[in-house]
Amino acid sequence: MTERIPWERWDEPHEPWLLPGRCPDRSERTLLLEMTTRVVFPTILVFSLYLLLVGHYSPGGGFSGGLVAGLAFVLRYIAGGRQDIGGAVRIRPPVVIGLGLTIAVLTALAPALAGNAVLSSAMWEVELPLLGTLEVVSSLLLDVGVYLLIVGVALDLLRSLGAGIEQDARAAGERM
Repeated sequence: MTERIPWERWDEPHEPWLLPGRCPDRSERTLLLEMTTRVVFPTILVFSLYLLLVGHYSPGGGFSGGLVAGLAFVLRYIAGGRQDIGGAVRIRPPVVIGLGLTIAVLTALAPALAGNAVLSSAMWEVELPLLGTLEVVSSLLLDVGVYLLIVGVALDLLRSLGAGIEQDARAAGERM
């Protein structure tokens, strides 16, 4: 016999496999948002990588791709809370920020070692067996650094500001 669910709680997750991990309060979560996020999240990340790779011929591919990836993590945070972000990203945000900044700075300064201007760009042609000739621009590495930097900042903001929001919400719930 199935349990009848009251109308006010029809969209709460009732099965443990729908939840990302420990869930202290199931009443503030909606099944529709969680399931949609789980379907859309990988697609948004692939689109952000597309923006990163296509934008490397013109400036800004790393920034726009990083913003889209950061918004994907914000959506995942809204749907699942802090525990869901912890399940999606195992590496700490300051490490991602440092790695992105290091890649961007080294890529910007590398041409100076060869006697060229800082931030100058070079292009290489790489022959791939099934794809044919692929042109790779050195500015792609700069965009990868900017991408990681923006994603790291978005994750760090979710970690720091989101923890305060959850703490305030818990305190408001205890007062009622």
